[in-house]
Amino acid sequence: MRFKTLACAALAATTFAAPTSEPKKAKFSWNKTKSLIAFGDSYTFVQGLLGHPNYTYIGDNFSLSFTPQQLFSNRIVQNQTSTASGGPVWTEFITNCGVKPGHTDPRKCEKQLWDFAYAGSNTDEVLTPLHWNHTVSLEKQIEQFEKYGDVALQKILKRKEALVALWIGINDINDLAKLRDKNASFASLYEQVVTSQERLWERVYKLGYRNLLLLNLPPLDRGPSPSVNKTLVSTYNGILASHATAFQKNHTDATVLQFDVNTVLNQVFDDAADHGFTNTTNFCPGYNQPDILTNPEKYGCGKGLDTYLWYNSGHLTSRVHEVFSKVLARWLGEQGR
Repeated sequence: MRFKTLACAALAATTFAAPTSEPKKAKFSWNKTKSLIAFGDSYTFVQGLLGHPNYTYIGDNFSLSFTPQQLFSNRIVQNQTSTASGGPVWTEFITNCGVKPGHTDPRKCEKQLWDFAYAGSNTDEVLTPLHWNHTVSLEKQIEQFEKYGDVALQKILKRKEALVALWIGINDINDLAKLRDKNASFASLYEQVVTSQERLWERVYKLGYRNLLLLNLPPLDRGPSPSVNKTLVSTYNGILASHATAFQKNHTDATVLQFDVNTVLNQVFDDAADHGFTNTTNFCPGYNQPDILTNPEKYGCGKGLDTYLWYNSGHLTSRVHEVFSKVLARWLGEQGR
């Protein structure tokens, strides 16, 4: 049952997200992809030895710069607190890079993972304020990559063999709901947010990257304490899809992949029991305790975090990331055929 339903969800994602460019352009191949370069927020961030603790792989808003030597000496950290999900997240799962506990050198992975996402990030600092003074917005992440990341990675990688992934908007939509009046015209605000994102896609394109992966908003309306409803999530996702389709039309030598993670995750939520999830509405109160993985009963968490959809009030568990990542990896493998 669970494989059949997720296959249907994946088909929906493919229908929503198939590239719409000219047939003559170069086709994307996940099998030939050598690196994943990721940007975004806490759903995407991974911890690095040279990153701000609990927020990023390398650097922060106080120090965006790094040398190639620093980037290459850095390591992905995998432990209970190295992501916002209590374990590996989707970027690590689809690349199989940094999944195992301990430290991982991205250069030794078959698909190298270079993750510049920052936990708590919004698109920019215009519509919503930074969560903390050390936060690196998506705009600043791209700036950091332009000045330091791309320069370093070109010593070991080719742009044509990279997939650039961006998953952003969760903090934007939640913060706007809290900052603005409930009768605000959110569609116009979302239009401004996504327009800012499109300008950042353009900057990535101008660097020479031609493979772009965009993920829409997850079902935030189904969280333990949602700030937004299904209509707002759907409105944002519709605007994102419209801009992504237009960007693809105007950049026919690129491949813009839109993955409908919202549809896939809604299917996971609907069929939670089939995937081994027994708690779909709340999160384990001891999720951040050092012995939660070995003694979940101590905190009234039954058979452990893997039975929960939600890790805390705003983040999915690592197990959920693993489930939808399998769909994403399979879907990526089907693109360009």
